[in-house]
Amino acid sequence: MDIRKIKKLIELLESSTLTELEIHEGEESVKLSRTMQHVTAAPLQVAQQITAPAIAPVSPAAEKNEPVASVDDAHSQRSPMVGTFYSASSPDAEPFVKVGQKVKEGDTLCVVEAMKMFNQIESEFSGTVTKILVENGQPIEFDEPLFVIS
Repeated sequence: MDIRKIKKLIELLESSTLTELEIHEGEESVKLSRTMQHVTAAPLQVAQQITAPAIAPVSPAAEKNEPVASVDDAHSQRSPMVGTFYSASSPDAEPFVKVGQKVKEGDTLCVVEAMKMFNQIESEFSGTVTKILVENGQPIEFDEPLFVIS
């Protein structure tokens, strides 16, 4: 399917109240889905029917046979999506936050790349970053704890 057609479909989805759109054209199909998530970029997902093997990411804690950090859910910033975690906007830029840094609700904590889209993840809490639970470039899962803010 032509990328221009996909872009037009994305524009159509953005300008409507639809939450999902699926188009079949011969052997190809495109499914666009809009979910309401707390990110600054529009979280649109474009998926073509491509079968790929699922690869489960391994957290550093699991590699060392350590228990995954037990985090008080009221103070953990969790990932709103599956993707790749980046602590800065570019490889040579300073990280958005560091351990010990004070943040306010709405401050950008990191960027998650999902399907070639970079989504800024904003803090849901005000406080001090006490732990960063993932490493730069690490694949992350939906609802995985990323930061501890107290």
